[in-house]
Amino acid sequence: MQTLILFGIAGFLAQLVDGTLGMAFGVTSTTTLVALGTVPAVASAAVHMAEVGTSLASGVAHWRFRNIDWRTVGILAVPGAIGAVLGAYVLTSLSTDFAEVWITTILLILGLYVLIRFAFLRLGKLITSKRPGAKFLGPLGLVAGFVDATGGGGWGPVATTTLLSSGRLEPRKVVGSVDTSEFIVALAASIGFFFSLSSEHDLNYTVVLGLMIGGVIAAPFAAWLVRHMPPRVLGAAAGGLIVLTNARTLLSSADASDALSTVVYAVIVVLWAAGLTVAIRSVREDKRVSAQADGDDDDREPATT
Repeated sequence: MQTLILFGIAGFLAQLVDGTLGMAFGVTSTTTLVALGTVPAVASAAVHMAEVGTSLASGVAHWRFRNIDWRTVGILAVPGAIGAVLGAYVLTSLSTDFAEVWITTILLILGLYVLIRFAFLRLGKLITSKRPGAKFLGPLGLVAGFVDATGGGGWGPVATTTLLSSGRLEPRKVVGSVDTSEFIVALAASIGFFFSLSSEHDLNYTVVLGLMIGGVIAAPFAAWLVRHMPPRVLGAAAGGLIVLTNARTLLSSADASDALSTVVYAVIVVLWAAGLTVAIRSVREDKRVSAQADGDDDDREPATT
């Protein structure tokens, strides 16, 4: 029961991040599992099995709000599933030591990306009339699915951000379509791990159930949080935590000296603090500009006839 509660909390927190940013459930959950000493392949398998439930709930919610472009889902999901199955077999074929280094490196890079994107980059919304086609979505799904399975996360950071930056689909339908297609990808990855994990890799289904229940419970709270918590601040906070946690695991695996570890931690903390500072200032500036615009509208004289 204690394990169920602890990982239910982990799933709840991970879904809060994912539901607000449109990404990072897998990255956050897998980081937690690996940091607790879970074998990388088992960690990724557990997270993807939990994501079958959370992504289904998310997909239903997006369907109700008409946030899905079904053509994009159909083209993106199939190669994503293929990439996920391949990724599952690759990760389970790696030695435990190498797999730990591999997965923590990917998670660190993804965490760094989340931190930089939400703290320092503009979150613009450039939309064109040209919808994404198979030549664009096919390779994207294959790569995103492979990274997602081998890294324990990455479907959202790779697929969502690439589609957003392409400007070929409005943002709400990007998030809705990617989240919905993730159900197929998570299911395919879970099947791949089920057949590729050896008997020595015991999968703790209590962990899976805890992550799934926590994620499903968090879904409505995430919908509320996205209206009150600025994505910039949450993204910077979550990204910095992911980077710090995985850097600690990598340094420990490499038997790094105390001096080197101290320097690395100091650099990460400085970057994290700078990111949070910039994110908070950006949010305050946006509020100031919005308030000024509202004030200008109120000062305008009503039109006379």
